[in-house]
Amino acid sequence: MARRGGDHPQDQVVRALLAALGTFTVLPAPHTEIDRDGAGRMMAALPWVGLVVGGLAALVVWLTGLTGAGWLPAVLGVAALAVLTGALHLDGVADTADGLGSRRPAVEALAVMRRSDIGPMGVVTVLFVLLLDVAALASLAGSSQWAAPSALAAAAMVGRLGVVHASGGTAARSGGFGALFTGVTSPAAAVTNTVAVLLVSAAAGLLADGWRGAAVFAGSAVAALAAAWLWHRHLDRRLGGMTGDTFGSLVELGQAVFLVLTALAAAIPR
Repeated sequence: MARRGGDHPQDQVVRALLAALGTFTVLPAPHTEIDRDGAGRMMAALPWVGLVVGGLAALVVWLTGLTGAGWLPAVLGVAALAVLTGALHLDGVADTADGLGSRRPAVEALAVMRRSDIGPMGVVTVLFVLLLDVAALASLAGSSQWAAPSALAAAAMVGRLGVVHASGGTAARSGGFGALFTGVTSPAAAVTNTVAVLLVSAAAGLLADGWRGAAVFAGSAVAALAAAWLWHRHLDRRLGGMTGDTFGSLVELGQAVFLVLTALAAAIPR
């Protein structure tokens, strides 16, 4: 008996990507009710959501970079990425910084993170994250025409891969958005995504700076994943698990580490 079209694996992949785009970006996508199985597929699609929004932001960097307008392409590219995601992950960075900066026990820190306001620790942390991203992209713009756009597209993908790994862990709260996406990723899905993301990152580096760029981008991706893993471990110990906000902090950390390392590597004399 033939399977229904909706049962085909490729159909599930497309639906998961559309659901993830509708949930984690402002791009129009069909509304989807999320269950645990769907959440697992959405997590597996998250790096490719990053490639979509990162690619659109990279296009902004490339087009404005043709004008030779100094730092403006870098600023507009980072702004485009924030707009496309509804600043979702930056909000997570701010809330995580406020919670950890409160130096309170885990339960009270989590309560701080749930507040709608942003404290000084959150503001300063977001400011530095954005400055790092912009400065790194501006530095890369001097390397080649494709260095900054390629790095931004890869960074958005690599940052979200850190969340894929963390989503196999535990939740800090029994309810909430973060709990729905925690404990849903299998080791096999994490490994498959990792290999694919590293290959795409190397391809982006190849476009930016030949084989040297491929090695730099792949190495920066590995380092960014290591940083995200260490941050995940710290959050687990400090808060007892992950939340939607801490997932957002992982995305921004991975992006920033990737961009900074690629910029530093590009600045090394040949």
